[in-house]
Amino acid sequence: MFEHLGIAPADILLPNCNLSKWSVIACDQFTAQADYWRRVDEIVGSAPSSLRLILPEAFLHEQDVEHSIAQINETMEQYLSQYLFYTREHTMIYVEREVSGGKKRCGLVCQVDLEEYDYRPGSCAEIRATEKTVTERIPFRVRIRENAPLELPHVMILMDDSARPVIAPLHERREQMEKLYGFTLMEGGGHIDGWRLDDASLAEVETNLSFLRRHTDMLFAVGDGNHSLAAAKAIYERDKQAVPPEEWETLPSRWALAEVVSLNDPAVEFLPIHRIVFGVDSRQMLREFYEHYPQTIPEEGDGHVIRWCCKDKSGVLTVPHPEADLAVETLQSFIDSYLSRHGGTVDYIHDLSTVEEMSRQTQTIGFLLPEFPRQALFPYVKAHGALPRKTFSIGRSRDKRYYLEARALAR
Repeated sequence: MFEHLGIAPADILLPNCNLSKWSVIACDQFTAQADYWRRVDEIVGSAPSSLRLILPEAFLHEQDVEHSIAQINETMEQYLSQYLFYTREHTMIYVEREVSGGKKRCGLVCQVDLEEYDYRPGSCAEIRATEKTVTERIPFRVRIRENAPLELPHVMILMDDSARPVIAPLHERREQMEKLYGFTLMEGGGHIDGWRLDDASLAEVETNLSFLRRHTDMLFAVGDGNHSLAAAKAIYERDKQAVPPEEWETLPSRWALAEVVSLNDPAVEFLPIHRIVFGVDSRQMLREFYEHYPQTIPEEGDGHVIRWCCKDKSGVLTVPHPEADLAVETLQSFIDSYLSRHGGTVDYIHDLSTVEEMSRQTQTIGFLLPEFPRQALFPYVKAHGALPRKTFSIGRSRDKRYYLEARALAR
């Protein structure tokens, strides 16, 4: 089943413990809010938790990374030796996740075929990156994954199933399936429920995917976790060098666990990812923006509209007749140029209120970007390749994927 369809059922491991303490949000969230992760640590305490199996990026500059990776691998081995997990073989999990606004986002947890994935510019692969992949960020993630006995995904992959829905029909079938979990996620993450697809549902998913594969040249695009998936791809490509091509299909590293969601799900919300810059003189930075783009006007107009806010002021910048296609490209080009000359750091924030609050600090300025329409995503990627990094977010920070399911990484 599922041959050459990009995704497939997996042998999924589920923890047998307090799931509300086990499940924590993706490690690349709340990177500028270490207090969030300290609260999570207090909530978890000594209980088994995926928190002990990840490295929150908020602490990357505070910890000995190599020591932390070794500790993570040791804890994974410990959890396995304690038989913390039970296995559901050849499984896909239908997920309903409560997100901001009370909507339910539906997903399908499965394994992704890395042979069908390529993040490189100009790729025509079945699974493509939606944002520019920063290759310098891949080796660090490879080090985390290469000796780990487990993977826990925060990857979310978007599927364009407008021609024939794949995930939505599972809602009506869920009562016929085995209920695997249902609980409330910590720190405002909402409620999550998961059901194991029965044989009839698996067959229906395969049939619908086969139809879509015949009628589209791009079925999947990575929405969240592209660098983690790129690291998995790097390990797979390395493993391929050690065996003949006829053995590639059976390499365990060929697959990576992920959640697939439909681009057309009403609960899938595309939000802009704003920028907040630390350690800079906000007035000087604004002056140099006008120098960088001499046609800029200090009001909303035709062109790329970028709003800004700092300690005691706010305003708007419009760049008429921009050379770039998107406002995020116009802004990021300036920020990169400014920081290379003056120093400072930039963080990427999903929530508007967080940007406004944090920009009140001294030597800080926030830049607010317009929305990117989700229906433009697949046409843009097909025509231009990946978007600039950090163009959009699937939902707000607390709507991101929480670590829950796992898969063994046989070596």
